[in-house]
Amino acid sequence: MVNSRSDGWHDVVVLMPEHFNDALEAVLAVREQRTVVLNLSRLTPELAQRATDLVSGGVHALDGQQQRISEMVLLLAPAGVAIHRIAAAEPGQP
Repeated sequence: MVNSRSDGWHDVVVLMPEHFNDALEAVLAVREQRTVVLNLSRLTPELAQRATDLVSGGVHALDGQQQRISEMVLLLAPAGVAIHRIAAAEPGQP
């Protein structure tokens, strides 16, 4: 089901999969035009890497984009959603 809202707002989903197969939900959410914060910290490092590969390929196939937020957290967005990373100011700078 595609989100048909045209008011400029967008749904964001937070997922914390406990099993490898649960990561597929992230790709399905992107397919439904939702932005996903995917926290893989509940998976072993090996499964987290496999899940990253799975969702990266799926999101790429949907012309979406991804950004690594931290070692175990990814931001996944559908096509048409811009991801901007703003660098933090250096210490002592406003």
